[in-house]
Amino acid sequence: MMTTPKTTKEVVTIAVEVGYSGGKLANPSYEAVCTDTTGHAEAVQVTFDPTAIPLADILRIFFSVHDPTTRDRQGGDVGTQYRSAIFYDSPEQEKTAKQVIAEIEKAGIWGRPIVTELTPLMPFYRAEEYHQDYFRKNPTAGYCRVVIAPKVAKFRKQFSARLKATAVSPKGT
Repeated sequence: MMTTPKTTKEVVTIAVEVGYSGGKLANPSYEAVCTDTTGHAEAVQVTFDPTAIPLADILRIFFSVHDPTTRDRQGGDVGTQYRSAIFYDSPEQEKTAKQVIAEIEKAGIWGRPIVTELTPLMPFYRAEEYHQDYFRKNPTAGYCRVVIAPKVAKFRKQFSARLKATAVSPKGT
């Protein structure tokens, strides 16, 4: 889910919130989304300043840190809530997403077709507070150590030029 700031007060290079989108249930809980009956995907709402970081770059990061070739699955997590999805808020964003997907498929990075769903922006529901900034809050949790830490390390290596020198990492990552 990609949004550009609506007022100058909101302008940031990039900000993220964890939540749910793409389903039919208003204000779903994590437990409801996990039933695989709400239609929601676990999602990240990205608010960004396109003059500071273009959408195409954000999408390249997105496609590098998750597997966009498995339908309704991420690693050992299975269900429609784990689908790869982009919720765009303009025809320009949709066009950019299609261009980046074509670029990645042409490069053969994944070796399989990308199945990421492209859908017009739907309501975003912020996840419970314990989900926000989860990796930073829980760096020693098993899932964080085994699944997330390698993805963060890959991101840092691949996109180090984009990171602020002041960025703080969870201890041990």
